[in-house]
Amino acid sequence: MPALLPTAFEGTVLWLGAQAEPVENLVIRAKPVAEMPLSFAGFAGESHAGDTRPACNRVKAQHPRGTEIRNVRQLSVVSAEEMAEIAGALGLDAMDYAWVGASVVIGGIPDFSHLPPSSRLQGPDGVTLVLDMQNRPCQEPAATIEKARPGHGKAFKAAAEGKRGVTAWVEREGILRVGDRVRLHIPDQRAWAHLDAARE
Repeated sequence: MPALLPTAFEGTVLWLGAQAEPVENLVIRAKPVAEMPLSFAGFAGESHAGDTRPACNRVKAQHPRGTEIRNVRQLSVVSAEEMAEIAGALGLDAMDYAWVGASVVIGGIPDFSHLPPSSRLQGPDGVTLVLDMQNRPCQEPAATIEKARPGHGKAFKAAAEGKRGVTAWVEREGILRVGDRVRLHIPDQRAWAHLDAARE
């Protein structure tokens, strides 16, 4: 039996975006693209692409900030349904996916931000993304939304808790296009029974 199980769940790529430059003054400047050629280093020209990256605050318990580590944050993948929930909580009619620096927006897969780490999304040509971990809400989208829609961005972190999507890296090269269907594959293992006891 394979260690990764193909599931009956499929999603649709509804939006693709790239942030060519790093965040500046807490403002995200992502731009939509129609297709995304992906290499093992991610999307060429995107600020998060690369085989390695400097360690950030998210892994401060493991590595000093700035330490060169493997890049498993090449892409930010979010759920259209969860983004709509966040928009509603912020009093917005809709979420501009560029505001949250999304690379890939998927529609149709439930409870997306809580998919098991190491799940895969596989596209029509075999391009495969490995989902690493849940992406925690941060200040950059809040500041970006607040600048675009004054009075609506400050509550982003609370509204996005558990709905911010996941980070991902490229396991198999290929091209993602808007409108593509992607199939979810999940690890064939139960949840770790000692998670609560392991929390410090």
